[in-house]
Amino acid sequence: MHTNHPFHLVTLSPWPLTGAIGAFSLTSGLVKWFHQLNYSLLVLGIVIIMFTMIQWWRDITREGTFQGMHTFKVNHGLRWGMILFIISEIFFFISFFWAFFHSSLSPSIEIGNQWPPLGIKSFNPLQVPLLNTAILLASGVTVTWAHHSFMESNYSQTTESLLITIILGLYFTMLQAYEYIEAPFTIADSIYGSTFFMATGFHGLHVIIGTTFLMICLIRHTNFHFSSNHHFGFEAAAWYWHFVDVVWLFLYISIYWWGE
Repeated sequence: MHTNHPFHLVTLSPWPLTGAIGAFSLTSGLVKWFHQLNYSLLVLGIVIIMFTMIQWWRDITREGTFQGMHTFKVNHGLRWGMILFIISEIFFFISFFWAFFHSSLSPSIEIGNQWPPLGIKSFNPLQVPLLNTAILLASGVTVTWAHHSFMESNYSQTTESLLITIILGLYFTMLQAYEYIEAPFTIADSIYGSTFFMATGFHGLHVIIGTTFLMICLIRHTNFHFSSNHHFGFEAAAWYWHFVDVVWLFLYISIYWWGE
């Protein structure tokens, strides 16, 4: 097919439709689970979304590798798309920080005019939270190592550093799950519990998404989809991972350390 422009016009695809059906099933399934304790629709929604993700990513991988659709102009557009997505995510987390500081800087009489509220025992910031901070900072180093290995065509070191980053991401998630299990308060314990679990919980979800992103990059790398000058799929994952790192530093300083 001949075109007189450098842009990639996507062919007919069923995945936006199946993705929308999956998202609708997922949200409806959550409501059904909350009110009727029946999670069958929720599971169906997750399955539809998983199949959509796998096949949609497969198609984009084909476009960017074998079909050669991702020209310089397309690549430039993808970069701006990722930048704008990360900016939207920053504002998403700003809303949680806003709620936290709104409640903590001027505690109301309902929570005992103090922060943390009366009766809430907060986490020691020098224990698991500090270890998690060290883990994420180390993972930021290893993902940068992977990026430089890509640019220098050192593919064995790319594999090693990517694998280490994924292991660190999984380790972080395990430690956060342990922290949640051992937590002396719940999401229902005043505004403190709500802001704590919403902010750290959504960050934990972003770590899981980022780890999955890096796993896909490792699989693609082992299948020779990337080169030293054509690896934006990995760069997007690295940007996202650095964003997750920075958000955690703000969470650690404000919620765990300052808000103790």
